[in-house]
Amino acid sequence: MKSATVAASRKAPSEASKNKPAKATRAAASLRLEEPAAEAPVPNTAADAAAADRDTPTLRAFALLEFLVAADRPLSLAEIMQGFEAPKASLHRMLGALEAGGLVIREPGARNAYAVGPRLSRLGVAIVTHSGTRQLRHAILARLVADIGETVNLTMLHETSVLYLDRMEAPWPLRLDLKPGSRVPLHCSASGKLLLSLLPREQRAALVRQLPLERFTPNTVTNVELLEAELDRSAHKQLGVDNEEFVAGISCVAVPVRDERGQVVAALAVHAPTARSPLSRSLEFVPRLQETARELATTF
Repeated sequence: MKSATVAASRKAPSEASKNKPAKATRAAASLRLEEPAAEAPVPNTAADAAAADRDTPTLRAFALLEFLVAADRPLSLAEIMQGFEAPKASLHRMLGALEAGGLVIREPGARNAYAVGPRLSRLGVAIVTHSGTRQLRHAILARLVADIGETVNLTMLHETSVLYLDRMEAPWPLRLDLKPGSRVPLHCSASGKLLLSLLPREQRAALVRQLPLERFTPNTVTNVELLEAELDRSAHKQLGVDNEEFVAGISCVAVPVRDERGQVVAALAVHAPTARSPLSRSLEFVPRLQETARELATTF
C-alpha cells in the first residue's frame, strides 16, 4: 500500500510544480534570447548592388556637389536640406569636409550660403578642356570656319573672366594670339557680356561689383549702370556684341551654348577686323552660330 502511494505521488506533480516552466522550455527560451540578429541581406541583383554602391560617404558627397552645381546659385543650409535628402548632422559633416577641401565656399552675409569653390571650378575647367569630346568640338568649329570664313572661338565663364576652351582661326594674315586657356575680361568681350547677362540677377550683380571695369578702347563700357543696361539687352536678345570694346578694330558677336538640360555652359563667338568685315556682317552669321551651338551642346 505504501509503495502504491509513493508511485502515485511520483506520477502526480504538485500544484507548485504545475506552475513552474519545464527545463526544456526554459532552455528553449534561453536559446531564443541568445540567437544573434539576422545579417543584412546580401544584394543578389545588379540593381541592389548598384544601390548599395551609391550609398557610400564618397558618393553621397559627390551627389551633394552635383546638387550645388545644378542649383546655379549659392544655397543656404535650409535650402540644401529642403532639396537634398540627408540628415542635418550628415549634411554639416559633408559640407564641412567639402569646404575644408576647397570644393565649396561659404559666402559672407546673413544667409551664409554655400557655393561652388575654386578647386571644384578648376577641376571642371580641366575636364572640359581635356575631355575626349575636345576633338569633336574642334571639328565642329572647323566646319563653321570653313562655312563663314572668319575666326570663331568657344569660351566659358570662369571666376571673373572669360576662359578660352577652343579656337579655330580663319586663313587671314591678321590674327589675335588667343590660344585655349587664354583669358579675356567679362565686361568688354561679346562672350563675357553674354555669359554675364544670363546669370541669375543676384549672382550677376555680385559679379559685376567685383569687376575692375578697365578701359581698353574708347568704346569700352566702364560705368556699372550702363553695363547693367547692356546686359539686360543682351539677355533679352540672347546675343553678346563687342563693338571694338576690347581690341580696337575688332568686332565680335556671341551666342549661348546650352547643354542637354538647357543650362548655359559656354559661348560661341565669331570675330573679325572691322576694316574687312564690319559688325553688321558678323551679325548676319548669328543663325549659323546658333545652329553650331546646338551641335556643340552634345559635347558638354
